[in-house]
Amino acid sequence: MTAATRLLAVLDAFGPRHRHLSLSEIARRAGLTLPTAHRLTRELVTWGGLERDADGRYSVGLRLLELSALAPRGLQLREAAFPFLDELHRITRGNVHLGVRDGLEVVYVETLRARAEYAVSSRVGDRWPMHATGTGLVLLAYADPELQDEVLRSPLERFTTLTLTDPMELRRRLARIRQSGVAVARGQITVENLVVAVPVLGPDGDVIAAMSVVIQTARAKPMQLARILARTSQSLSGRLAARAG
Repeated sequence: MTAATRLLAVLDAFGPRHRHLSLSEIARRAGLTLPTAHRLTRELVTWGGLERDADGRYSVGLRLLELSALAPRGLQLREAAFPFLDELHRITRGNVHLGVRDGLEVVYVETLRARAEYAVSSRVGDRWPMHATGTGLVLLAYADPELQDEVLRSPLERFTTLTLTDPMELRRRLARIRQSGVAVARGQITVENLVVAVPVLGPDGDVIAAMSVVIQTARAKPMQLARILARTSQSLSGRLAARAG
């Protein structure tokens, strides 16, 4: 491993399910010796990439937030999308997500949680396999065939008994999404919830993101949600095109 690889391995040890780590956990997850992990974390703390709390556990530092704000698919997209997502949140009273593809996963660049008891625990920066989320299914449906093949050949994690992990059935679902322009899935990550998702188009007409609403299945009206989402996505896509022009 090069010096840069080791440093990146330390940062890569953190994730949505590993937000606070001890030094030994960092070393184990990064595949480093304890002395090497200690030296690198110390350097990252000094730079501001990591922060260390009173209990000696580490978390991602604000310096990385500053850098991430420069990403065109991050803060700039969030700023353009927020008024539309906020209105979507107000109308549906559901959990609203805006996701972009990163490698073989979907990353949430904006989330708005419902205030009711069915709120989904999701945050900006959360990363999920594409086959298991509404936004991910949309992005996968419009991805290149080579990327689809790569995802479907990889192990497909099951989160609930309803999570779709059969590659052939997934291919059929992706075809339906491309045909209808909407993904509807029930119980993929949380059994009691249903998600409806649609694509967001960039100025050149390509799918650059996906937005979704997650709501309790018992009170969900998928077709109505699909129409609301389609209108919202069309408005946001128009705004992005106007900005580019």
